[in-house]
Amino acid sequence: MGKLAFLFPGQGSQAIGMGKQLAEVSKEAASVFQEANEVLQTNLSELMFAGSQEELTKTTNAQPALLTVSAAILAAMEQYAITPDYVAGHSLGEYSALVAAKAISFADGVYAVRKRGEYMEEAVPDGQGAMAAILGMDVTKLVDVTETVTKSGHSVQIANMNSASQIVISGTKTGVELAAAAAKEQGAKRAIMLRVSGPFHSDLMRPAADKFRSVLSNITIRNAEIPVISNVTGEIVTAKEEIQERLVQQLYSPVQWYPSIEKMIALGVDTFVEIGPGKVLAGLMKTIAPSVKTYAIYDEDTMKDTISQLRGE
Repeated sequence: MGKLAFLFPGQGSQAIGMGKQLAEVSKEAASVFQEANEVLQTNLSELMFAGSQEELTKTTNAQPALLTVSAAILAAMEQYAITPDYVAGHSLGEYSALVAAKAISFADGVYAVRKRGEYMEEAVPDGQGAMAAILGMDVTKLVDVTETVTKSGHSVQIANMNSASQIVISGTKTGVELAAAAAKEQGAKRAIMLRVSGPFHSDLMRPAADKFRSVLSNITIRNAEIPVISNVTGEIVTAKEEIQERLVQQLYSPVQWYPSIEKMIALGVDTFVEIGPGKVLAGLMKTIAPSVKTYAIYDEDTMKDTISQLRGE
């Protein structure tokens, strides 16, 4: 019998209406949305269910909203008593993974990611930073490109290792544009500018990380009950002290996503379930590891279907 991992999506997966159907049929899910509203003292659920996509996409809203949906799905799933062997989340999704692993309470998590979003927005004024997806280029070559551009005075770094053929770069707008152009000249298949509000996982986020450290010091972080695969290292983390340090580093370090997936497969995982809105991570799995079983849970139907598959019904 192979092992099971839960995966949690990050920014970019948000959509108006996410979680609404589940909140209507599951009182456990509904109570998570209610708790988010109370902790943040704002009607976050109203924005998520019926607000504007533009407002929801703002970093300070998207981060708590995505964590809330994933936590609501987890709450609705508790009746089935299915426990994963490992959890991992993409960037912001790491907080959902930590809630699933009982390292952070939902209330502390949703408060922390709202502050994380605020500090990330403050770190770089809108329009000054950028991110781009580089398709079909070897990571070592791309690192050379970003280092050359950074030395020329325009900061740019590797941000997300999504798959061997899809790597995201992040930095100043000029730095990202120069690196994207240089990557294409050196054989990248495509370079796509991303619609994001800031240069996440780049050196430009270090001021945000310094401020965010104090937020993490003021919440309760426990040892994880389920092993978490860290974005920063692509390795298992369970100790509370290391979890805290990695969450600070995560703001300016590349997300080791496909190395994290490869790590879990090496540990015997053959079934992955994405928990949250959309199917972004499930889609990436097709390129990283097409042979494993992958499911996505984002509403009542997908939850019931996935549970029956996991139980072999």
